[in-house]
Amino acid sequence: MKRWKLFALLLALCLCACARKEAAPPPAEVPAPEAGDGRAALGWEDLAWEDRLELEYAQSFSVDFSEGGYARIRIDQETYLLCPKGLEPPADTPEEVVVLRQPLENIYMQATAAMDSFCQLNALDAVTLSGTRTEGWYIPEAREAMEEGRMVYAGKYNAPDYELILSQNCGLALESTMIYHDPEVKEQLERLGIPVLVERSSYESHPLGRMEWIKLYGVLLGKLEEAEAFFNGQLERLAPVLEQENTGKTVAFFYITSNGAVSVRKPGDYIAKAIDLAGGVYVFHDLPGEENALSTMNMQMESFYQGAKDADVLIYNSAIDANLTTIEELVAKSEPLADFKAVRAGDVWCTGKSMFQEALGVGDMILDINAVLTREDPADGDMNYLHRLT
Repeated sequence: MKRWKLFALLLALCLCACARKEAAPPPAEVPAPEAGDGRAALGWEDLAWEDRLELEYAQSFSVDFSEGGYARIRIDQETYLLCPKGLEPPADTPEEVVVLRQPLENIYMQATAAMDSFCQLNALDAVTLSGTRTEGWYIPEAREAMEEGRMVYAGKYNAPDYELILSQNCGLALESTMIYHDPEVKEQLERLGIPVLVERSSYESHPLGRMEWIKLYGVLLGKLEEAEAFFNGQLERLAPVLEQENTGKTVAFFYITSNGAVSVRKPGDYIAKAIDLAGGVYVFHDLPGEENALSTMNMQMESFYQGAKDADVLIYNSAIDANLTTIEELVAKSEPLADFKAVRAGDVWCTGKSMFQEALGVGDMILDINAVLTREDPADGDMNYLHRLT
């Protein structure tokens, strides 16, 4: 009987997928394209990509615009065609091109790093399905939407609720790179007619490159002007810090793992670069590491002790570990930390758990680190993501 129920569900999903793939006619309020009006139907090869989105730091995506209002988005090896409301893609669009149709609605948000951009662009109503449960959101707007039922849990990245996602007429599954660990999930969503876009802002090595991904979401949501205004505003806020001379003070960013090892950021990671931009020197700037995509590496306390015991500032990463409030709690994790210069001087700070979900907060993080490095006694109340351990 269970097999028959499973068969029936799969059959229903396939029927829904077939129905979704049928091209819907343009909305009544949008007139059909006419020859000579700039919106005439063109072939894929006829689309002239005349303008490119200007990017200052981001390197993991690009956007080109055509005269007909289409946008071609490239992320890693994937190509997407964004069609304005009322326009269909060219009939000869290559099969490997993922077609997205504006307005994007009922988005399944599995990539938590993207949520901050949606909130900043006042577009949270475009997201109705979440890959994170209520208690997993540290972004207040997202948690509130879950609590009020405006956004509902639709399963994590490797076990989505296909039936719920289909019933909500999902226009886009916005996934993190975790989906590559379960490629069959991505394939199933696509078979059901749901386009999948994989968010790769975490692969940006420059801190401001991560923040510049708001421009991509501005394109997708039809709010590019707002996105560019936000990004340019952040650059203006950071200009005085970025123009300062480096203080020469050394900073270690770390946390203690459950087995007693120390997790540190690799020199090419964006946190290490944020420390440099803030006017500090990342203490492990010449750290050798294995060649892989991971931004962190573990070392034994003995090695960490040798490299960081004389660091001017310690920053403990609480995003994975518990949020600390006292130096006593830190030393309880590993007694050798009591001998560190920053511990003896009381210059030990801890991040807040929201730091990595609030991707647009990288500018505030740079300002926080700069305050720690340049101000004699920065108050916790002036900080966005850091608090001093007492």
